[in-house]
Amino acid sequence: MHILCRLDDIKDPGSKGFKQGNDSLFVVRQRGEVVVYRNRCPHLGIELNWQEDQFLDYDNSLIQCATHGALFIIESGECVAGPCNGKSLEKIPCKLQDGWVVLLESFNSEVTA
Repeated sequence: MHILCRLDDIKDPGSKGFKQGNDSLFVVRQRGEVVVYRNRCPHLGIELNWQEDQFLDYDNSLIQCATHGALFIIESGECVAGPCNGKSLEKIPCKLQDGWVVLLESFNSEVTA
C-alpha cells in the first residue's frame, strides 16, 4: 500500500494531480468518494490537464481532457465524447483509510503505451 494524500486535500467535488516516480496520477473526489487514474489520455497518451489540478469539466460532473475536450465518466473512466470514445482511463485501485487516500497495490510507475 502507498499513501497518496489526505482526503481533506481535495475539494468535494474536485480533483488533484500527483507525481509518482516517472508517472503522473490524479484523484477525483465527488460525494465523499474518490477514484484515482493515471494521468494519460487514451487518445494520444498525453496528460489530461493544462492547469494544475484541473481535471474536471466546468460543472464538475465529468473528467475532461484539456487538449481534445474528450469527456470521461468519473466513476468508470469511460470516454463518452471525443476522439477516444469508448476507450477508458487507467484506474488505479485505491481506498479511503482513516482520512487518507491509499493506493492498494504497489504503484508501478513504468509508463506503458
